[in-house]
Amino acid sequence: MAEKDIIIMRQKDLKQLHVIHKVLEKRIKQCEAGKIVGLSTRQIRRKSQRVLEEGDKGIIHRSRGKPSHNANPEEFKEKVREIYRKKYWDFGPTLASEKLQEIDKFKISDETLRRWLIDSGDWQKRKKTKKHRRWRERKHYFGEMLQGDGSHHKWFERRN
Repeated sequence: MAEKDIIIMRQKDLKQLHVIHKVLEKRIKQCEAGKIVGLSTRQIRRKSQRVLEEGDKGIIHRSRGKPSHNANPEEFKEKVREIYRKKYWDFGPTLASEKLQEIDKFKISDETLRRWLIDSGDWQKRKKTKKHRRWRERKHYFGEMLQGDGSHHKWFERRN
């Protein structure tokens, strides 16, 4: 039995591939294809050339599935997490990132630290609680409103 390649692509890539096949079959022009998928004619030319050379998988970006070039190494992440567990376990990610920068000389943003701590299970996402608000009951007539006066001072409304 012959093995088949399975190509995993997004809906957007699938649409681009369909349009590029139409360009390669000369059913539509490159400028029309660019308008359909929201790319320039130059990008359509490049993508159609890659599809000719590499087949259908040429439509997918080559860096998909690979780690970012400016990502921090795993050893650095683990070292930061370990320091957080030992010294700053009762701090939130924002304060912990400030202390890591001031004291331990690890420059890391609070959002990055929050994401690392959530991934490791050291921090949990918290939903903001809604402020309690009690609604008053609607009045029967438009413009009706009770106005009560609880003041006992003589100076108020010239009371004696």
